[in-house]
Order: sequence, then structure tokens, then C-alpha cells
Amino acid sequence: MFHQDFTPLHRTLGIVAASSVFILSAIYAVTTILGLLSLESPQDPIRDPYFTLMEILIILLMPLMVTTMVAVHAYASDHVKAYSSLALVFMSVMAVITSSLHFAILTVSRQIEAAGFTLAPLFFSFKWPSIAYALDILAWDWFFALALLFAAPVFRQVGLETAVRYTMIIGGFLSLVGLLGVPLAILKVENWFYVRNIGIIGYAFLAPVAFLLLAVLFGRAK
Repeated sequence: MFHQDFTPLHRTLGIVAASSVFILSAIYAVTTILGLLSLESPQDPIRDPYFTLMEILIILLMPLMVTTMVAVHAYASDHVKAYSSLALVFMSVMAVITSSLHFAILTVSRQIEAAGFTLAPLFFSFKWPSIAYALDILAWDWFFALALLFAAPVFRQVGLETAVRYTMIIGGFLSLVGLLGVPLAILKVENWFYVRNIGIIGYAFLAPVAFLLLAVLFGRAK
């Protein structure tokens, strides 16, 4: 299929950005596993250097994900560009929320806590309830999920596009399911975090596969 608006520049940006998302996501997963293995107790937070590296990786991922959606929008046929436009908007909103959140945590959260601000964990910790945790859920389980679900209809052909479409649909749906952990946590339902982990499967495991498939697809596009 010929994609009139998909220029060589879009192809290059899409391949580099999408493949970089997959690589950095894999590094993030390995860093998280190493950080968890270093804990003396499962209830302890992940410590440095793993925590700082994880925050930096998330900030680096954001412009790459937005760039990938720019390539998706260029790749889309005219009759589905409304979907790709919405996917780009939702991914951009997610990137702004997540970048702002994790940059603040990386740069000022420890100084504020060291200054004796007793309410700091309510703002910066990733334990429920906290502002940081709530915003992170909003970004990934809502806006990121919407970005994937609206990008999926762009890929309507058989073969590799089918794999991209279904990977995005399943990843986006699981991310949305993770959002149900919020009302369960508010209601203090036991083991609510298991529902949250469903969302993590969607955006931390399936979504990177979708980005890898996109990189391959962009390389094959005419």
C-alpha cells in the first residue's frame, strides 16, 4: 500500500523513535528487575542507582513515543487520519504529564523531603495514596491507553499491520483495566494492586512490542 504523506523523513524518524522506545523499555524492565532483587523486603522502595536510572529512562522515552505517533499520523490514510490525530494528541498529553511528574521527582523530591516537609510522601511517593501515583495512573492507564486504542484503526491491512493493530488493542485495553485499581484502592479493597498490575502488563510489556512492530512496518512502507 502506498502512503502518500509518509515521506523518507517520517520513515527515518519513525524507525529510529519506535525502535528506541523498544530498546529503552527493555533496559527499563531489566533495571526494574535488578532494583527489585536488591531489596531486603518487597515493601521497600527501589533505591539508587536503579531508581534514578528508571526516572531518566522514562523522561527519555516520552519524546520518542510522541515522535513515533507523528510517524503514525503521516502513515495513516486520509480516511483514518482523525484516529491518528487523536492518538498523537493523547500521547502528547501523556508525555507532558509523565515528563513533568518524573522530572520533579528526580530533581526536587529528595530536597523537599530532606528539608523536613512531612507531607512529602503524599506528593512524591509511588505508594497509594499520593499525587505522584495518581498522576502516573492518569498518564499511563488513561491517556496512553487511549493513544494506543485510537492508533490501532490506522493499521487495517493484513500481515504485519494486523499484528500491530491487535497488539495495540490488547495493550490499550489492559492499560484501561488497570485504571479500575483506583476505585478499588479508594474503597480499600484488599489486593487492589493486582488489578493495577494488569495495566502494567499493557503498557510495560505489550506496548514495547507494538513499537518494535511499528519500526519494522515503517521500514517496509512505500
